[in-house]
Amino acid sequence: MMFARKMFVAGLALALGFPLAWTASVASRPPQLPSPPSPPMSQQDQPGGTGPRIRSTVELVVVPVTVKDSQGQLVGDLRRDEFRVFEDGVEQQVSLFSVEAFPLSVVVAVDDDLRTRAADQVKKSLIAIAGAFSASDEVSIGRFDSFYTPVMDFTSDNDQLITELQRLDLNSSMPGVGSEVMTGGPTVNGRPAPGAPTVSQVPLGAGASTKHINDAVYQAAEILRGRDSQRRKMIILVSDGVNARNNTYSFDETLQRLLSSDISVYAIGVDSAVIERGATVLSRYARATGGDVYYAARAATLPKFYAQVAEQARHQYTIGYLPAQTDRSKSYHSIEVRIRRPGLTLLTREGYYTGVAP
Repeated sequence: MMFARKMFVAGLALALGFPLAWTASVASRPPQLPSPPSPPMSQQDQPGGTGPRIRSTVELVVVPVTVKDSQGQLVGDLRRDEFRVFEDGVEQQVSLFSVEAFPLSVVVAVDDDLRTRAADQVKKSLIAIAGAFSASDEVSIGRFDSFYTPVMDFTSDNDQLITELQRLDLNSSMPGVGSEVMTGGPTVNGRPAPGAPTVSQVPLGAGASTKHINDAVYQAAEILRGRDSQRRKMIILVSDGVNARNNTYSFDETLQRLLSSDISVYAIGVDSAVIERGATVLSRYARATGGDVYYAARAATLPKFYAQVAEQARHQYTIGYLPAQTDRSKSYHSIEVRIRRPGLTLLTREGYYTGVAP
């Protein structure tokens, strides 16, 4: 944690009470400080060299940005003056820039309604997740089909993580039939009454699904909301991308929860997601939250992807700005980051909310 502590002492965000690990949607309301407004000061301008201070009531928006070259490799040598950031189409002045790595808070959400072959491949690969994280990271595990089920609370103990991953057993099903046993008929002590129809007994029709990806992502976001704000918060979503139509939460509601809680989604698509690719909800969540999506066409690539996701999330550029000349009465603001160096790909959030979602 020394590197993070050092950064906060030197960073602009500390003076505001905002940690640098906050991402594009600084969803909390800005603090109301009693001192009169004054413009930002550089470190050289500070009396006695004690570090930067801002005494105005401001809203610091901090945007993590991933940059890749044409081969998909991370680019880590960019300078502050090579970035441009726009809010609602209006260019903003970059007042904070860092290349420091951050510890992670991660929820690994694993699809529990995969076809048998895919389920077997994912299960065999899960142990590799433990090698993707350092002692400064914390990881929670859950699985989902019709419901999200927590499997392990957050831990930084690698041995505990390995043990739980080895124990994790994934159900599998025929396409179009969920692994959860549910009923719309009578129950006894919370269980289906004898002879009552269950999901596995009711024909759902070709292509039908009882898997609720929106709800699973929403619940994972709820788990991450209260974690230390000095960490990068992320969901690793391992799924085939098949999503039921009757989720409790819509895509837009779930996305608002993610952006309002500073959470990025990194998806690993398996089975049918490899074919559908950008058409799945996996890519939509990843793109909108500044995460990324990997498609595992072969089982052997799964362990590699776990490591790449963690490395990519931990090592991002951090850009901060104080919004200017935009309509502050709006609850949502779009973000666009551009780079002056040609031939590079940027991954960042599409926007942020100024208020916390209910």
